[in-house]
Amino acid sequence: MVISLKDSFKLLGIFIMSCCAVTVCALFLNYNMDLAELEPQISDGMVRVFYDAQVMTGKVVIAVCGGCLLVTTVILLFFYIRNYIDTHKKELGILKALGYSNFKIAGSFWVFGLSVLIGTVAGYGIAITLMPGFYRVQNKEKILPEFSMHFHPLPALCLTVLPAALFALLSVLYSYRKLGMPVLELLREKTAVKVRKKKEGKKAKKELPFLRELQRSTLGASPALVFFIGFAAFCYSSMMQMSSSMDELASAFMAAMMIIIGIVLACTSLFLAITSVVNGNKKTIAMLRVFGYSEKACSSSILGGYRPVAYIGFVIGTIYQYMLLKIMVTVVFADVDMVPEYNFDFKAFGIVLVSFAILYELVMWRYTEKLKKVSIKEVMLES
Repeated sequence: MVISLKDSFKLLGIFIMSCCAVTVCALFLNYNMDLAELEPQISDGMVRVFYDAQVMTGKVVIAVCGGCLLVTTVILLFFYIRNYIDTHKKELGILKALGYSNFKIAGSFWVFGLSVLIGTVAGYGIAITLMPGFYRVQNKEKILPEFSMHFHPLPALCLTVLPAALFALLSVLYSYRKLGMPVLELLREKTAVKVRKKKEGKKAKKELPFLRELQRSTLGASPALVFFIGFAAFCYSSMMQMSSSMDELASAFMAAMMIIIGIVLACTSLFLAITSVVNGNKKTIAMLRVFGYSEKACSSSILGGYRPVAYIGFVIGTIYQYMLLKIMVTVVFADVDMVPEYNFDFKAFGIVLVSFAILYELVMWRYTEKLKKVSIKEVMLES
């Protein structure tokens, strides 16, 4: 089985997620390892408090940011593999009909781990480039003794090669599981749908209007896409609002890094999800147009249901960033005198909310325009 250039390009989301995760983790992990060498030299009480706070900050950022991006990348990987299998059922069915085992076909999916390897290597390279400046701003008050950056081979290996190997293994195992369907089902390119029987005794729900029901079924068809749209809003909300406080709590360097990561992750997740929604509903859009529904009705039924999801994600991101910074200031840096008190920034919240609404609605408008270009003839020929 050969994965085409077009299919490889779709792995851009995994590349970006893994790149961002390794960039952040490598910065703080390398800093903490070099910082540990100073511990025997620290005797002053206030310097010790600041040292412990720096170490704890690194651990919290690595655990929270790295863990969140790791889980998201796993979900994204599974989404790509499932989508690849769904769109290449006939080819995979032919291979199985020719005698290829599920495990042999699944073994080819190890190449999905290459996108992770490229992303982790790029992320580590970015981290190495940023480290000199990062080290300076972390100790800009000169509280700790001067120390220089060192290269640590083991963390570099664990942050680049190990994740790629893990994701390659996950790709093989997950694809093996997804390939466990009859050959005829693959050749017919149809998937069995489980229908839930209504329980007797419960009052039947009122039947919804057609477009409302279509909107609901579009949302329920792919929970992964719902997650990615919510995650896009979560990243934008949390990172952008957090960056407004970083200039005072940490440095302008940290603020800029959070803005860049927040925008990159939000745009990647949002464009991935909306593109998949539009591509997966081309036939539905074509049929709606055949039956005389307006462009506005088509857009509302396919894309409109994701708007509440996006704003719920934004609210969760707001709560998350507030709780994280509040814990960092009141718990981690509780004994450090120079750390200012942190309170919720309503001005930043308003600015970020308005900018997110503009970004989201522009993306929706762009894809609404794209829906108008769906060719009914092209869709019918593909069927």
